[in-house]
Amino acid sequence: MDVFVAVVAGVLGLAVGSFLNVVIARVPERVSIVSPPSRCPGCETPIRPVDNIPLVSWLLLRGRCRACGERISVRYPAVELLTAGLWVAAAWRFRGSWAIVPYCLGFAGLIALSFIDLDTKLLPKRVVWPVAGIVLAAFAGVAAFTSDGSWDDLQRLVLGAVASTLAVGVIWFVYPRGMGFGDVRFEIVLGMLTGWISRGTVAAGFFLAFLLGGVLSIVLLVTRVRGRKDAIPFGPWLALGCVVAVLWSGAGRWMEDNYVAPIIDAARTVF
Repeated sequence: MDVFVAVVAGVLGLAVGSFLNVVIARVPERVSIVSPPSRCPGCETPIRPVDNIPLVSWLLLRGRCRACGERISVRYPAVELLTAGLWVAAAWRFRGSWAIVPYCLGFAGLIALSFIDLDTKLLPKRVVWPVAGIVLAAFAGVAAFTSDGSWDDLQRLVLGAVASTLAVGVIWFVYPRGMGFGDVRFEIVLGMLTGWISRGTVAAGFFLAFLLGGVLSIVLLVTRVRGRKDAIPFGPWLALGCVVAVLWSGAGRWMEDNYVAPIIDAARTVF
């Protein structure tokens, strides 16, 4: 049954990933994500349903538009595969629990917001707030329909979201050039996803985001790909730290509800 659920999650993840591509492309342009239907960016020919099957159509068409031969960015299937992969990982990590649903929805939101941040260096409120609301409602539904202490998990989720958002808010207030206020809003979603598991997972996600983001910044500066004055989107690193902490939280000491063990484990893994 666990394998079946993971397979279903992967297939649905591909479909949702296709929708996320629309969100990533249209929301920054303030264009409706419902209409008009998907079109080729080169010749603007509407994409036929048979050519809009996630991943499969891109492979069959060899990454080109059927009408004009324009190359279709590899990022489209990459987003679909990433979404499917994270949904499978969530299904396996939370197998046997309805928590699969909010984590799949949350991971989808993180993907959309991360790619928008990479493209525009913005984390738009019109995406952050709906994602936060959907994730909170999904977790509340899990708490309402299960009787295994999920209300305690929901309470910890709220506290985790508040604590981590305040922490990022303090950093933004002290050094506003280091990150945008969109990162502070984004942390609400991340704090909920990590807070449902444990306080230690909240701390670990926070730690990993700054560690991984800091390492990348150093590499980019040393290789002169970016200069000191160049802005580097931090949203994707906040999301990555959250995802790693959530998926690793099922391994041994990561489930302990304290602040120290997860951070120590993360440091040992990295170094």
